Amino acid sequence: METPGSQSSLHRANLERVVRAVRMAGSLTQAEIARSTGLSAATVSNIVRELKDGGTVQVTPTSAGGRRARSVSLSGDAGIVVGVDFGHTHLRVAVGNLAHQVLAEEAEPLDVDASSAHGFGRAEELVDRLIETTGVGRRKVIGVGLGVPGPIDVESGTLGSTSILPGWTGINPSEELAARLGVPVYVDNDANLGALGELVWGSGRGVADLAYIKVGSGVGAGLVIEGQIYRGPGGTAGEIGHITLDESGPVCRCGNRGCLETFAATRHVLPLLHSSHGADLTMERVVQLARDGDPGCRRVIADVGRHVGSGVANLCNLLNPSRVVLGGDLAEAGELVLGPIRESVSRYAIPSAARQLSVLPGALGGRAEVLGALALVLSEMGDSTLLESALPGARTGSAASAASASAAPASPAPSATPSGPARATSPASAPAFT
Repeated sequence: METPGSQSSLHRANLERVVRAVRMAGSLTQAEIARSTGLSAATVSNIVRELKDGGTVQVTPTSAGGRRARSVSLSGDAGIVVGVDFGHTHLRVAVGNLAHQVLAEEAEPLDVDASSAHGFGRAEELVDRLIETTGVGRRKVIGVGLGVPGPIDVESGTLGSTSILPGWTGINPSEELAARLGVPVYVDNDANLGALGELVWGSGRGVADLAYIKVGSGVGAGLVIEGQIYRGPGGTAGEIGHITLDESGPVCRCGNRGCLETFAATRHVLPLLHSSHGADLTMERVVQLARDGDPGCRRVIADVGRHVGSGVANLCNLLNPSRVVLGGDLAEAGELVLGPIRESVSRYAIPSAARQLSVLPGALGGRAEVLGALALVLSEMGDSTLLESALPGARTGSAASAASASAAPASPAPSATPSGPARATSPASAPAFT
């Protein structure tokens, strides 16, 4: 048993600190590890050598500032993580390794609202198929991140609103999928995962405070405060869609009138164009027509932007974020929607908060949530499992656990943005998602 303050305890804590820094960033030079962990260059060099010999990390030549350097990343053989994203009309799954590479990814249409059993069944089949595609055994799966289109009750683990997914009433998504896959499952709502994905790999890189706004069948926000997702004690933080814009407005599914959602969500917006554009219209099509110059679609998108901007202004006055990232199909409209959002923010937000705010489209598109699910696993998983499998002599002790818990995780420092359509990919062509 390790003694608190002993050399072995401190060594173990330093091992975990380095592994955590690399795990969160994807890859770092040894100099960057030293800066982010506070360890000396010599200590980092010795630890990296030990981790490399144990198979936990891999080291490749690179350059930094025009000088030769060594890039450290977790070994591609150390394990894999899985991201599962349930939307109201789709299922998307991605498999990645701990070196921050997407090994396989696929999406399919799915009526998630109808039946939780059917949705989880399809997810299990798709996960198995993609893992087989990678050529990596299922025993290598360390954890699964799961995104659902609704708030998760922190205490019970069930969906906080049964009106969002009526077919999922009483279901604990994490327990359900964990029972099927036999590995730990970490669950969060889609807006929070979109925020996490954009924070680590997209338009949120480099900031500590942001709001990710997702406009789809509903309107939600993922809030990042001081680099961490803020969920609130009940898990419902970020329900921006239920800010009241008009007390005499349409009745919302929450029971109130005139919520932002009733003016911006697709199920309320698309009917405005049915008489002129047909009943089979989608928001993706509306955005495309607007970009092509259709006046009706342009007006609708501008109106949605102004309404969303009112909600963003409220966020600015309350939380003063430095960046707002717009996700979902609406983000593809670019300045057609971003301009009206900024106009509303300028009109309704406190001037000092509005001046400090940047409003950007998401960089990850429809992949933000599933990549956020991968990021969720990478942030929640412990470092002990990696060390135990590669360094049998590094036993876990209570003192080491306490020391590692007190060490702050490294800030994400990715260098590239995921790209490409959602499709199964072979390991040889796997795009980096950092």
